[in-house]
Amino acid sequence: MGGQQAPQRMADRFAAARARGFVGRRAEVEAFRRILADGRGAVVHVHGSAGIGKSTLLHQFAWLADGVGRPVTVIAQEQAAGDGAADASLPHVAPGSLVVVDVPGAVPAAERLLAHVPDDAVLALADREPPPLAWRTDPAWLGLLRPMPLAPLDPADSAELLSRRGVPEAEHPHVLAFTHGHPLALALMADVHIHGSRGDTTPASPPRVVNTLLAALLDVVPSPQHRSALEAYAQVLVTTEPLLAALVGVPDASDLFEWLCALSITEYGSRGIRPHDLARSVLDAELGWRHPARRAELRRRASAYYQQLFTDGDRARQRTVLADFAYLHRDSPLVGPLLAPVTGGAAAAGSADLDALSIAPAETADLPGLLAMAERYEGPESARVLGTWWGHRAATWATVRAAADAEEASPAGFYLLLVLGPDDLDDPAVTADPAGAAAAGWLARHGGLRAGERALLVRAWLARDTYQDVSAVQTLITLRLTHHYLTAEQRPALTLLPFADPEFWAGGCAYTDFDRLPGADFTVGGRAYGTYVHDWRRTPPLAWLGLLCERESAADPLAVAAPCEPGGGLRVLDAETFAAGVREALRGLGRAGGLRGCVLLRSRAVASRAGEGAGPDERTTALATLLKETAATLQAAPRDRRAHRALHHTYLQPAGTQQRAADLLGLPMSTYRRHLAAGVDRLTEELWRRELDS
Repeated sequence: MGGQQAPQRMADRFAAARARGFVGRRAEVEAFRRILADGRGAVVHVHGSAGIGKSTLLHQFAWLADGVGRPVTVIAQEQAAGDGAADASLPHVAPGSLVVVDVPGAVPAAERLLAHVPDDAVLALADREPPPLAWRTDPAWLGLLRPMPLAPLDPADSAELLSRRGVPEAEHPHVLAFTHGHPLALALMADVHIHGSRGDTTPASPPRVVNTLLAALLDVVPSPQHRSALEAYAQVLVTTEPLLAALVGVPDASDLFEWLCALSITEYGSRGIRPHDLARSVLDAELGWRHPARRAELRRRASAYYQQLFTDGDRARQRTVLADFAYLHRDSPLVGPLLAPVTGGAAAAGSADLDALSIAPAETADLPGLLAMAERYEGPESARVLGTWWGHRAATWATVRAAADAEEASPAGFYLLLVLGPDDLDDPAVTADPAGAAAAGWLARHGGLRAGERALLVRAWLARDTYQDVSAVQTLITLRLTHHYLTAEQRPALTLLPFADPEFWAGGCAYTDFDRLPGADFTVGGRAYGTYVHDWRRTPPLAWLGLLCERESAADPLAVAAPCEPGGGLRVLDAETFAAGVREALRGLGRAGGLRGCVLLRSRAVASRAGEGAGPDERTTALATLLKETAATLQAAPRDRRAHRALHHTYLQPAGTQQRAADLLGLPMSTYRRHLAAGVDRLTEELWRRELDS
C-alpha cells in the first residue's frame, strides 16, 4: 500500500513546491478565482511568448482548483493529438472539473473537448498566439472565452522570484537588466547562480544559458539566411523589409520579413517589427560571443542605411531615423546610460514612451507655464531672463507634450533656441542675458562666424518632472535638436549647448564630438552652467554621423578622432578674406604656379572638390576648375553675360593686357573696367555661396 501511495505523495510534493515558488500574476489569479466561484463553464485562454510563464500559471490554476474541491484533468500530448469527436483517447471529465490543455495544438484540442465536457467545466489552455479570430467574433463564445495575455513580471515580482531561488539581492540588478522580467530567463539565470558559474549572472553568462533560452524561444530556423535575419533584427530598434534586405544583403527580403512577422517573439509597432526584449537580448548576446565581427558588421550596415535615409529630405522620416541611429549606440558606456528612453534600459522605468510625446511651437498661452518650470528648477532670475526672449526675432520656443494631454494641460517640457549671426553679437537683448553675453563674447573672439553664417545657442531645455535628468522628454528634445542641427534650411556653423550639470554629460558630449567650452560658461541667479560646442564646418553632418558609427564599434571610442576635412588644414575664411582670395586666384590663374599658396586652396569648396587626401597639385587643379566652372554659370545667365565676357578675356583666356581685352570686347576702357568689376563681384558671390554650402 505504501508503495502505491508514494507516487501520489511525490505528486503532492511537486504541487506544493510549485505553489510555494509561484510569484506574481495577481490579476490573473484573482480572475481565475472568480471563474471558479462562478460555477459556470469557461474557456480560459492563456497566451504569450515562449517562456513567459504560461505552464506555470496553469499549474497554479490546477492547484487552486484542487484546493476548492474541483477535479483536475490534464490532457496529455497523445490525447490532444487524436482526431475525431468520438476519439476514445479523450478522458472522462467529471462535472465541475478543471481541464488543463498545455500541449502544442491546444486550440484544436480544446475545440474537440468542448463536445465531451460538462457545461460547468473550465478549460484552461496555453498558446503562444491570442485566441483565434473565429472565437473572438463568434457570438457562441461570448461569455465563455476568457483571454489572459501574459506580460513579463514587474521588477518587484522578478526580484521576489530571484530571492526565492537563492540569488543574492546584490546580483538582482544585473539579472533584471538582462531578463526584462521574463520568467523563464529569470529561472535560467538563477540556475546559473545555483548550478553554474556562481556569482556570474550578467549578460555575459555562460553560452549554455543563452542556447537554452534560444531553444525555448525560437522555433526551428529553416536556413542560415533565416538565422541571419534573426541576428539582424535583434540589432536594430525596429525592422522594416527594406532595412532587413540591407542588413542581410539580399535584393528582396519579403519572405524573410514575413517569416519574422510570424514568430511568436515578434512584436508589432507603427514603424515596423521588433523582437521581444528577452529574445533581442538573447540573440544579441549569443551573436556577441559567437561572432562579434558579424555583430559589428550588422550595426555598420544599419548605420549606413540610416545615413542614406537621412539624405532623402523626408523630415518626418529623418526624425525617426535619429532614434534608430541612437539605438545602435546602446552598449556604449559613455552614451548608453543616456539613451535609456530609446533602449528601454533601467533608467527609462516610469518615463513616458517616446512615441507618446510630440514637439510643437510654443503658444503665447504656454509662456507662464514654461517660465514656472524654469523658476522651479533654476530660480526666479532665470525665469525673468528667459521671459525677455519671448517674441524676439532670434528666439525659437518649442514645447513637448504627451499625446494623452489635453491642449490646456501643462507641457511636459520645452526648449529655447537662439540663432546668432555676426551682427547679433552686440544686440542689447543678447548682451543683457548672461548666457547670450558669454556666447557672444566667445563667438566674437574665437567663433570665426562669416557673413551668412549663424551659431545656434540652446539657451534653455528641461523636462517638467525631471529637469535635465535622463528621461523620455530629455531624449526627445535631444533627438529633435540633433535633427535641427543636421537639416535646418540654414544649418548652424556652430552649436553651443549649455548644461546645469556639465560634468554628468561630459562622457556623452565627448562621444558626440562636443568639446567643453569654459569660455562660454555663465551664471544666472547664482547658479553656474557649463557649455559645450561643436563646429559643423569642420565636422559636417554626414561626417559627424560617420564618426559616431566608427566610435560605436571601437574598443576605445574616444581614440577615434573626428575626421579631418578633405585636403586637411582647412581655414574658416570670412567673407572679406575669401573675396581677396578670389582676386588672388584670378590673377594667378594664367601663370605657371600662379595658384600655389593661394588662400582658397584651404577653403572648404576646394577641399570638397579635390577629395580626401588630395595633395597641393590636386587642390590647385581643383581651384582652377572651380573658378572656370563657376564663371561658366555666369555666361549662362543673360544679365551676367557682359560681366562674364570681361572675366573671360582678362583671366580665363587672357588677351594679354586690359587694353587688348577692352579692344576685343569693343568697349571703352571705363566701360570694360566696370564690366570686369561686376564680373569679379558676381564670381565671388557664387563662389562664396558654394563655400557656405560646402
